[in-house]
Amino acid sequence: MTISRRKFLHSTMAASAVLASPAISTRYAFGADDPIRVGSLLDQSGAIASSGVTMVAAIQLAIDEINEAGGLLGRPLELIQYDTQSNIQLYSQYAQQLALKDRVDVVHGGITSASREAIRPTFDRFQVLYFYNVLYEGGVCDRNVFCTGTTPAQTVEKLVPFAMKNSGKKAYILAADYNYGQITAKWMTKYMRDNGGEILSVDFFPLDVTNFGPTISKIQAAKPDLILSALVGGNHVSFYRQWESAGMKGQIPIASTTFGLVNEPSTVDASVSKDIYGCYGYYEELETPESTAFVDKLKSRWAEIPYISELTATTYEGVYLWAEGVKKAGTLDRMKVIEALESGISYKGPSGEVTLDGPTHHTVRNAYLAQVQDRKWNVLETFQDVQPSDTAMVCNLAENPNDNQQYVIDIDS
Repeated sequence: MTISRRKFLHSTMAASAVLASPAISTRYAFGADDPIRVGSLLDQSGAIASSGVTMVAAIQLAIDEINEAGGLLGRPLELIQYDTQSNIQLYSQYAQQLALKDRVDVVHGGITSASREAIRPTFDRFQVLYFYNVLYEGGVCDRNVFCTGTTPAQTVEKLVPFAMKNSGKKAYILAADYNYGQITAKWMTKYMRDNGGEILSVDFFPLDVTNFGPTISKIQAAKPDLILSALVGGNHVSFYRQWESAGMKGQIPIASTTFGLVNEPSTVDASVSKDIYGCYGYYEELETPESTAFVDKLKSRWAEIPYISELTATTYEGVYLWAEGVKKAGTLDRMKVIEALESGISYKGPSGEVTLDGPTHHTVRNAYLAQVQDRKWNVLETFQDVQPSDTAMVCNLAENPNDNQQYVIDIDS
């Protein structure tokens, strides 16, 4: 099932217009104080819109719930959303508009690492608090930024040894040819070697590549025990289909750090997705009261949401973590909110208990190892309270509060 962007956005626009027209529901009874403005920069059209539209829904849901509970500091929240259209230039343009014209108090946005790095300097410069709510390669160290998604030390470090145990010690890596794929491939290589494994080859692919025939021939010749995939986006899903068509399905297991983030288990044939391993900070299939309630609320309001992945859950949790910081600070003053967030703010959300780590501005959270069966994720193992230890290797904002960069972590050190 694919989501109809037109229908999805139509249901969302009742609360927030795509191009940032303010919309506060009149059912909330507040005083005359101005609303607290929450900015969002996420793709609702373009190559990765399937991720962005569900993330916007998560932000809107959290804002509506907070407003229904009385708002923050006695004031309502207002969502100001721009459709960045999978375009880095629009990310930069709208970031300045949110900061200078709309004067928002916080921004939740960015999907790819490239989009994050395009807007992060703008929010630093104009002192607008920024939450990046997406799993990524790690290393961002910036006191003005909080990263709520998982990093390789929280997921890849669990996925690789499990996959090796169930296959063998020789792996072939396939990855998207940009920052995320390149750095994730390095972490895959590290964890393979740490567990006594060997990498036979690493192949990178631009996001527009759809023909994997030559690569599959190379894999057949190399005869690995395991495929490790960090392929990204709809075009790269072609690999999994072509892998089965080549008669390779079932011969060599696949473990992926990206498969399933936008409902791939249901959009490809069951035979294509069967038995693929993954490890994320959240799956829709989690059977906890918080997860079940979250899924029910999202799908009852936006019936066309096809799947709720880590991207959606961590975005929802990001809004609530920020709100908890505002409550503790008792003010919207940016530095006081940052200090409150650094104190160890926690929120029990759909993914479990999530705690902000003060020195890194990343989250301590659960990780879940799973396998696709019958087009759904079967959660096999839960890892409690996993630290963002990769980013902690290079980032300590308690000791270096003026640090402001993304480190390329020396994985071999």
